[in-house]
Amino acid sequence: MTGVVLPGNRQLEFREYPIPEPGHGQVLIRMKASSLCGSDLRAIYRPTEQGSGPEAYRGVIAGHEPCGIIEQVGPGTHRFHEGDRVIVYHICGCGQCQACRGGWMISCEGEGRAAHGWQRDGGHAEFMLADERTLVALPDELTYLDGAMVACGIGTAYAASLRANVSGRDVVLITGLGPVGVGAALLCKAMGARVVGVEAIPERIELARKLGIMDIVSPTDQDAVTTLRAYTGGHGFEVAIDCSGNANARHMCLELAREWGRVVYVGEGGTVSFEPSPLLIHKQLSLYGSWVCSLPQMEELVEKLVRWQLHPEVMVTHRFPLAQAREAYELFDSGKTGKVAIVWE
Repeated sequence: MTGVVLPGNRQLEFREYPIPEPGHGQVLIRMKASSLCGSDLRAIYRPTEQGSGPEAYRGVIAGHEPCGIIEQVGPGTHRFHEGDRVIVYHICGCGQCQACRGGWMISCEGEGRAAHGWQRDGGHAEFMLADERTLVALPDELTYLDGAMVACGIGTAYAASLRANVSGRDVVLITGLGPVGVGAALLCKAMGARVVGVEAIPERIELARKLGIMDIVSPTDQDAVTTLRAYTGGHGFEVAIDCSGNANARHMCLELAREWGRVVYVGEGGTVSFEPSPLLIHKQLSLYGSWVCSLPQMEELVEKLVRWQLHPEVMVTHRFPLAQAREAYELFDSGKTGKVAIVWE
């Protein structure tokens, strides 16, 4: 089979691999959709030195948002069978630490922790091995692209929305309407909240409005803060979620949050500097960091997507076959797209 490897410095290679055999407790998945993630660009595709710790890239087959159908099961599997449609939680932890036992393999610090597309082979190939314990059933009502979105992007947005306890009582500010930000906006609307977005890139603004996110302000507009505050009658936002990683956007979330409001930082990278007393302490805000999601949250999200009749694949603006993976990454790297995915028809 052919697999995609990301050597860094905006390079991409195709390499040939034998089709793997599932071991004990493993399944072989025939890929149907494998979407691209901004963290792949930031930590693997663009840099010449590709991360450390959980973000260390080990030259494996890329792709940590995989979804497909089980081709073969190994010995010791119990729940899933050949022909089952599945989403893969993209980190396989040690299974024994407190984080793993709570479903938070993303936070596993055990020696055996390995993420698909980072330290173990991912979804940018015709087949992928996964541990049965990391699988989530994909309902018939959802597409394979829906499932790929759940595997990281919209799962990350869902976890951030849960941290903020979003409900119909809230007006939610979302800074950065890339794939995670748009996903958060769609989820917050489904939870009953009113959503106001901040975005500067015209193509992202156009996509967001096409998906029903109509209240959007550019951070470059004169008096953008005043305009945004007016959406809340001058009171400020009950919830502010930064999906950009931009220092100014993070500061804006604190500045525009209402007293006793909830602020979530989910966008990776970057920095932020602020005065805690006026912006955090005196306003009695709750400030959260949110990193991906847990396995139980993924299962819960899948159930909710069916109930809400929400299809995350609406965020996908470009689909490519595996043979055009290079073009897919180059386009996604432009920052002018929605979600980009590799698909197998």
